[in-house]
Amino acid sequence: MAGQQFQYDDSGNTFFYFLTSFVGLIVIPATYYLWPRDQNAEQIRLKSLRRVHGRCLWYRLRLMKSQQSVVPTLKKAALLFGWAVFLLLAYKVSKLEREYQEYNPYEVLNLDPGASVSEIKKQYRVLSLKFHPDKGGDEATFMRIAKAYAALTNEESRKNWLIHGNPDGPGGKRSCWFSDYFKCSHSCIDAGEVFIGTWWYRSIRYSGDQILINTTQLFMHFMYKTPNMNMKRLAMVLTAAFEFDPRSNKEATIRPTDNIEVPQLIRELGNINVKKKEPPFCYPYSLKARVLVLAHLARMDVSEELEEDQRFVVRKSPALLQEMINVGCQLTMMANSRGGFHAPRLVTIENCMKLTQMIVQGLQESKSPLLQLPHFEEEHLRYCISKKYKVRTLQDLVSLKDSDRRSMLRFLGEEKYDEVMAVLGSFPHITMDTKLQVLDDEDSNNITAGSIVTVTVTLTRKRMAVRNKTLKTKTKVWQNKSKGAKKTAKSKKKKLTKKKATPAPAKTKQANGNVAGNVMTAAAAKEEEDEASDKGSESDEGEANKDSPSERDEDSDKQSDTEVDEMAGDDEEEWEALQQSIQRRERALLETKSKVTHPVYSLYFPEEKQEWWWLYIADRRDQTLVSMPYHVCTLKDTEEVELKFPAPSKTGNYQYSVILRSDSYLGLDQIKPLKVAASCGGFKLVSVGME
Repeated sequence: MAGQQFQYDDSGNTFFYFLTSFVGLIVIPATYYLWPRDQNAEQIRLKSLRRVHGRCLWYRLRLMKSQQSVVPTLKKAALLFGWAVFLLLAYKVSKLEREYQEYNPYEVLNLDPGASVSEIKKQYRVLSLKFHPDKGGDEATFMRIAKAYAALTNEESRKNWLIHGNPDGPGGKRSCWFSDYFKCSHSCIDAGEVFIGTWWYRSIRYSGDQILINTTQLFMHFMYKTPNMNMKRLAMVLTAAFEFDPRSNKEATIRPTDNIEVPQLIRELGNINVKKKEPPFCYPYSLKARVLVLAHLARMDVSEELEEDQRFVVRKSPALLQEMINVGCQLTMMANSRGGFHAPRLVTIENCMKLTQMIVQGLQESKSPLLQLPHFEEEHLRYCISKKYKVRTLQDLVSLKDSDRRSMLRFLGEEKYDEVMAVLGSFPHITMDTKLQVLDDEDSNNITAGSIVTVTVTLTRKRMAVRNKTLKTKTKVWQNKSKGAKKTAKSKKKKLTKKKATPAPAKTKQANGNVAGNVMTAAAAKEEEDEASDKGSESDEGEANKDSPSERDEDSDKQSDTEVDEMAGDDEEEWEALQQSIQRRERALLETKSKVTHPVYSLYFPEEKQEWWWLYIADRRDQTLVSMPYHVCTLKDTEEVELKFPAPSKTGNYQYSVILRSDSYLGLDQIKPLKVAASCGGFKLVSVGME
């Protein structure tokens, strides 16, 4: 209606409201995600790791980066500039004065409200002659005059003015800032579309683990083509990944000096299948990456330019090998469900795991795991493998007496020896406890054909130094038990010769100070005496003292009631255990555990890496996977993992292995045999032991 109020922003001030909101939507989230974190906390953490990891390549690179990096300063400067612009716009908006005015065609024509049509036409002629562009007048003023005249004389324009407050109708409420707003909004939308399009184009090229889809397809092709892949072939497939091709990854580079330096490294390395013409192994990027990986495993020195490229290749390799393991598992599942082709052999998947360990530690397959320690060189190994010590593994080194260990490592000074012991004490020692059952079944211990068997593995991580103390303690207990058993055997022989009814429990201390053996001997002698007295009483009574039929019935009823109660108790215990397992699984699904576990000690790996593990069940005789490898990335102290596999459909004895492999250290893998006996009535767990 004519009295309706509408807001017009002829000054364009409303544009600043939009601009302020737009800048705020960018600056506030960017500050939360991009503001540099506290550098002091990182410096304190690095300082605490210095004693053990001070010689590691990644540690030295991290220190150099923290000292020379200007990125945090640039981030802070950019964010502070954004906040300055945002506060300036907010201040300007707070000072703006809003102007409200009603559109009145009588005021435009300088007429009184209620003027007649003849007066309106007369005034329009006067103003047209004065402001017409052909007469030298202002075009904008003339357009306002024509619009006001139409609002008072044209029926449709007058109706729009009376109803909507503007002769142009509902769309006429656009203010003069609308064009600026539209232009800015259109620019923002275009920029957003470009950003989303770029992100989408890049994201569709990668898998969920940020591996190029083309690389995954390449791995699948060669693992399907070569199910049994040795280490040399595996290294060729790894370095053929498109992550190392400059055409697919901008981080990869091909330098003009590669034509000189790469052939020189090839001559030093020896036979690396250079003459193989199978694509993509013969491509320059693949050959260069292969040479750099092999030089890293041989711990060879390279030039500064190649060293940068080598660090890039080595840093990418563990994630690529994990993708190869995933591809091998997918092919195995496809072969088990569909058939028609051979699944990758177990040795292929395990070679991927071994190659990951080798790349992280910078060691060849045939080298001693003792070379993972600092200050150990090839010439020092002869002291370790001598007939006197016979130390070939890290566990052998830990189990030595301190005096023997110090004597064997006499080529090290005191400081170096202390450093070696500190590093060795930081290495992990994992204890692995397994429990086999069939969840969601009436009898969890009876494994029937077609059921899903669940092996619950509890992993506990301790330091290698703690394990040394544990070994000493266990040795003492074992000695006590053996001595106690010997004493018990001697007491049995003595009792049989003398035929005493009640031997007195002797507590005299022996020369070795062992009291536990005497106590165990007395207890065993007492049990034997009770058994002999029971047998004697039974032989004396004979058949004359047999129970009456009524007494036998009562005893049988009591025995049946007792069995029923025991079965009910067992059912309740199984039910409680099942509920606890379900609750643990639900909590595990809801919890998001950090993948930061323990930093790996690696002398030649260019990036800080965390301790992760692979856990799986395999049939080593048939060289097949029974359960897919589970990548344990959250083992800090204790972790519980459930491995599932279908029960075998044929009767017989099955020997599986529960295998734990490190993805960072050599020589710390564990294998635990899992034996299952299958019969027509079901399957039964025979034994679980440690290899």
